[in-house]
Order: sequence, then structure tokens, then C-alpha cells
Amino acid sequence: MSLGRYTLLVTGVAASLLVIAWPLGLRRLDILSRWAALYGSSLAVVNTILAHFLVLWSDGRPTNVFLGTVLGGMVGRMAALLLAVVAGVMLLGLPKVPLAVALLFCFVLFLIMEITILHRRTTALPGAGR
Repeated sequence: MSLGRYTLLVTGVAASLLVIAWPLGLRRLDILSRWAALYGSSLAVVNTILAHFLVLWSDGRPTNVFLGTVLGGMVGRMAALLLAVVAGVMLLGLPKVPLAVALLFCFVLFLIMEITILHRRTTALPGAGR
């Protein structure tokens, strides 16, 4: 799946989640908690799009480049997420729980999507993947 299509899919899923979450409880939260949930889900969106980009970029390259890019990218993205969460809580004053719940929920959902898409891609193309 191309980066553009994946980005469209991920942002569509994130927007759908917000539409579903609104009547289920998001509307009852205070404004700062809503911003925290939006911030956390946005971090998850950026994280998964960047992960997909790194996989696409490294695909077809030598195995050590592929693994270095994917694993190094994972460490870099984890560090960036940690810094962004700390900045959200310490600098922006966002509530911790809504931020963490939104980030983790979306992270897990997008991880499942990413693994499913990559699995389909590698099984559909003989010789593709690792």
C-alpha cells in the first residue's frame, strides 16, 4: 500500500474513532481532557505513518539496511513519542490519563492495521518482504 493511501486510511480511521468516541464519553470530558485525547491520538497517527514510510523506504534494500532502518526507526520513534508525551504533560499541561488512553488505544489499533497490511503485502507478492 502506498504511503498516500496508508495516510488516508489512518487519518480516516482516526477521524472515525473520534466520531464514535464523542457520544461514548468524549463529550463529557472537560476541554483540556479532549485536547489531551486529540493530542494522544494525533501522536499515534504520526507514529504509524512514519513507521509505514520507513518500511516502504527500506523495502528492497539489503537486509542489514532494512533491519537497521526499521529497528533504528522504532527506537527513534519511541524516543520521540516519549518526548512528545512529556512535553504534552509538562509544557502544555494536558491531563495524563486521557492522553495515555488515547495514545495507547490508537497505537495498538494502528499496529494491528500495519501488521495486517504488511502481512498481506508479503504473502501476496512472491519473493517480497523478508
